[in-house]
Amino acid sequence: MPLRSNPTYRQERLGSELRKMREHAGITARAAAALLSSSPMRQSHVETGRGGISEDRVRRLARHCACDDSAYIDALVAMALERGKGWWEKYRGIVVPAGLNLAELEHHAVRIRTFQMAHVPGLLQTEEHMRAAFHYASPELTPQDLEAYVAFRLRRQHVITESPATPYEAIIHEAALRIRVGGRRTAHAQLERILERSELEHVTLRVLPFTAEDFAGAGHSMLYLHGTAPQLDTVQAETGHGSVFFDAEPLLKQYRKRYDKVAGSALSPAESRDFIAHMLQEL
Repeated sequence: MPLRSNPTYRQERLGSELRKMREHAGITARAAAALLSSSPMRQSHVETGRGGISEDRVRRLARHCACDDSAYIDALVAMALERGKGWWEKYRGIVVPAGLNLAELEHHAVRIRTFQMAHVPGLLQTEEHMRAAFHYASPELTPQDLEAYVAFRLRRQHVITESPATPYEAIIHEAALRIRVGGRRTAHAQLERILERSELEHVTLRVLPFTAEDFAGAGHSMLYLHGTAPQLDTVQAETGHGSVFFDAEPLLKQYRKRYDKVAGSALSPAESRDFIAHMLQEL
């Protein structure tokens, strides 16, 4: 297999999981290469995501490492067997790599949960909301690139609008709902879209109101993507310099606790729909 010059996050993740499995078993990279009838250099490429690996070698490595978690091993095999390019690849060179990685992660997630403090989640945004937000954040974008970014985000939404849809749960702070991105008419249409999406069977929407008295997590916005095995979960968090992905188990555990704590302060789905309907009347 030829080496990849620009492995995706998911390809790098497969390599890092194989490395963690090997290290947990106390096996050196050189020993693992020998066990797999490979070379230390090839093993290094696999563990950095630059080189591919066959199903047989994934399963052999798991046996040598005494890993008996069949769901986890099957998930790693599925990652190793992925061939071809996802729909997001047509946007490479236009959309930043973090955006492409996010689309790939969403595509493979079995469940998506998000808490957003200041922004309407991208998977719930209207086209006009997107266009206004992109133009405000990046006024230097050419009209062509702006439309490409909008088209890319609209395509990402297929994970919750097309069958088979991915279970999706969003907690949105009232602050994000009240910011009039694009003006009054765009904000009104955005609230209507959120209500519309909240009626989908696989979508759970909850609002965290200003009046919540036990909330102090304004900096805890997150996107939690559940993998086909718990070890393959990923969290995306926004920083001042773009998106960051976390997959270390201690951090995943921390973010799960944070999400549950925020959820404990949010309105129920029915109360949330009533809350947004009242906001629409006010607007």
